[in-house]
Amino acid sequence: MTLLSSRRQRLALPALIAFHILIIIASNYLVQLPITLFGWHTTWGAFSFPFIFLATDLTVRLLGKGPARQVIARVMVPALLASYVVSVLFQEGAFRGLASLTQFNDFVLRISLASFLAYVCGQLLDIQVFDRLRKLPQWWIAPSAAITVGNLLDTFVFFSVAFWQSSNPFMAEHWVEIATVDYGVKLAISLMLFVPLYGMLLNALLRLLAGRAMAPAAP
Repeated sequence: MTLLSSRRQRLALPALIAFHILIIIASNYLVQLPITLFGWHTTWGAFSFPFIFLATDLTVRLLGKGPARQVIARVMVPALLASYVVSVLFQEGAFRGLASLTQFNDFVLRISLASFLAYVCGQLLDIQVFDRLRKLPQWWIAPSAAITVGNLLDTFVFFSVAFWQSSNPFMAEHWVEIATVDYGVKLAISLMLFVPLYGMLLNALLRLLAGRAMAPAAP
């Protein structure tokens, strides 16, 4: 059962695809910028990627599991290519110039491939868990559980593929610590901010749809 008409689904899907690609590109750039949080190593990417889980869970709730999987299928390849280009141009936060695109960059390629695998695994798990729990009367259980397990798989797939025995000595040495803290930050942000935000957005969208459904037809 979906809450949007077929016409609205067709309008919503391109916007969701663009949003996912934008967040992936931003996160692949931000994950190259390490920070220290309360004495632990993490990256700025921990603060951006949870937006994808918020969008995915709303997609499953409003459109259903099938359209949510369509979003992932259509995002994968464009996001991989765009992530590589942006990450090469702005490797480690500094603009490298257009000439950098003419040189093969295995470090950035690993990050892009890791992002590809982590995105697919994490989002498919998120959709599966959310879809199984979304009919529970407590609306918050489905997004909380889906975000918890989806972020866990996404984070450790990404960091293990991207930085295990990496050419970047700092990331190669600290990737397990960074991944663990990164997951903790993502989970805290998601549960404290994005789950309540999910509830607010869902209620607002349902009220909007209910209002339109009750509006009289134009003469």
